[in-house]
Amino acid sequence: MRIFLTGATGFIGSEITRELLANGHKVLGLARSDAGAEALTAAGVDVQRGDLEDLDSLRSGAAAADGVIHTAFVHDFSRYMEAGEIEQRAVTALGDALAGSGKPLVITSGTAAVRSGVRATEEMAGDPASAGAARVAAETIVLELAQRGVRSAVMRLPPTVHDAGDHGFVPALIAIARQKGMSAYLGDGANRWPAVNRKDAARLFRLAAERAPAGTVLHAVAEEGLAFKDIAGAIASGLGVPVASVPVADAAAQFGWLGKFVCVDNPTSSAATRQRFGWQPTGPTLLEDLAQTDYFAG
Repeated sequence: MRIFLTGATGFIGSEITRELLANGHKVLGLARSDAGAEALTAAGVDVQRGDLEDLDSLRSGAAAADGVIHTAFVHDFSRYMEAGEIEQRAVTALGDALAGSGKPLVITSGTAAVRSGVRATEEMAGDPASAGAARVAAETIVLELAQRGVRSAVMRLPPTVHDAGDHGFVPALIAIARQKGMSAYLGDGANRWPAVNRKDAARLFRLAAERAPAGTVLHAVAEEGLAFKDIAGAIASGLGVPVASVPVADAAAQFGWLGKFVCVDNPTSSAATRQRFGWQPTGPTLLEDLAQTDYFAG
């Protein structure tokens, strides 16, 4: 298949690109900049210039491909809900271009879009009151495309997709701990975060594009729920700083924009995904990656 991939130069998208190419697929990558276009060309990828707000470019890229994997997102958490609205318009444009084709459209969401404090499963709908609320409307739009002749699927990723080169939530936590001279957790630190290695997630994206039925929700989760206290402890060890509890009421003061995600208790099952797609994660755990990769360099 020729896959139109948004976010192709990103941390996750670049690994999906390698996974697709290694398995005989071709990639048409969305690039916002000359540097991004050059990187894609060097990787053997065709280039579609544009961004998430260039809806004509999104439609054109989707129409020129045998399917779409959508990983791009505006990662500006100071305007998180606005980013969600941009996402809704983008997936609507992609879906319109694929309507009636039977082609796959796999979009990215998050396990934090499910209500906190419950063991999330693939059958559970997103919760507009969740920490991942900005993703919920896009999930609904895409799943409804199954009724319009699109082989649509939602890939929920954990708060941490980890590997060398990560620039997501865990590096942000490390930066905060370095700045404050301690690695913190909230309350007793028993709230849980799921996790997955980037390579395992990329493989599941490929499987979804190849054969996920219309209207499927997948959970790219290798570790169902690590106690946040353990994550904070690994960060403390890596930086050589103390680990300490802070009151839940101080989440924003301690963690800034990340506070509402640090509060999340998000144990997440991937049992249905594993059974349905024969997906078995094989990569390092989060704590192994924290010990073995460059998370604490600099």
